[in-house]
Amino acid sequence: MDDRLLLRVGHPVPAASRLRTSRWRGVRSPHLVGWLFVVPALAMYAAFVLLPLALTVQYSLYRWDGIGPSQWVGLKNYVTVLTDPDLVGVILNAFKLIFFFSLIPVGLGLVVASVMQRVARGRFGTVTQTVLFLPQNIPLVAAGIAWKWVLSTSGIVNQVLSAVGLDGVTRAWLGDFDFALPAVGIIGAWVLVGLCTILLLTGMSKIDPGLYESARLDGAGAMQEFRSITLPSLRQEIGVCITVTVIAALASFDIVYIATGGGPGLATTVPGLDIYQLAFAGRAVGLASALAVVLFILVLVCVLPIQRLARGDET
Repeated sequence: MDDRLLLRVGHPVPAASRLRTSRWRGVRSPHLVGWLFVVPALAMYAAFVLLPLALTVQYSLYRWDGIGPSQWVGLKNYVTVLTDPDLVGVILNAFKLIFFFSLIPVGLGLVVASVMQRVARGRFGTVTQTVLFLPQNIPLVAAGIAWKWVLSTSGIVNQVLSAVGLDGVTRAWLGDFDFALPAVGIIGAWVLVGLCTILLLTGMSKIDPGLYESARLDGAGAMQEFRSITLPSLRQEIGVCITVTVIAALASFDIVYIATGGGPGLATTVPGLDIYQLAFAGRAVGLASALAVVLFILVLVCVLPIQRLARGDET
């Protein structure tokens, strides 16, 4: 007989039935149901992020070619990463790219977004946003191939320079030891400037127009409005832009691999590319893992303070 019917007629509910009922109520509790929804995502995250990260740390403590037996070396791989001139130079290349991947896109994005907020509205503004965001929709491999043609010896850049009488300036931009890394940086800036512009433009649309009207009544000019109203209001959006672009610079791989392959020499080699070459071409899995762990730590060291500054008064 149903437990509810037993209760209704005054009969006691059996102990086993009461136990089943209490268990069912426990399963239906909001906290447990919430965890049931979270567990699949946690399992995927653990399998594809936490486990590889733990294995990378483990491999970094061994000398291993990826096939044969491994040999325990402790922290020697980390000492090599931090003392070998070539590896230190590779890490410095990534930090140099921050200027091109982060500072230029964010700076240009602020200028372009401010101009668009004032003059580019309606259908023209929509078209402009689409054009600016287009590089984000292009695969980085395709972008690298296209820019490799543009910056080649017979590419469009050199043709334009020759047409205006600057033949002495022309060069193989991606093959020059001095200009290869800035050329790669320009490609990265081209890819990221649209993303920064759209994010900042979205943030500007949330600013109360009354603040600008009050500033104009007080005699503030465009620069004063930008410095006193726009910039403080965009702190979080700027923080997101800097975070995304800094990570893109430190973890860059696609564009460098396609455009230069890390050359000439090690002029454009970055940690992501060097990890790949050490692990799969040099068979130095332990050293590659140590470089990957160092890169991970550097990303955290750079990103966490940016996030803290972006949150500001909320912390």
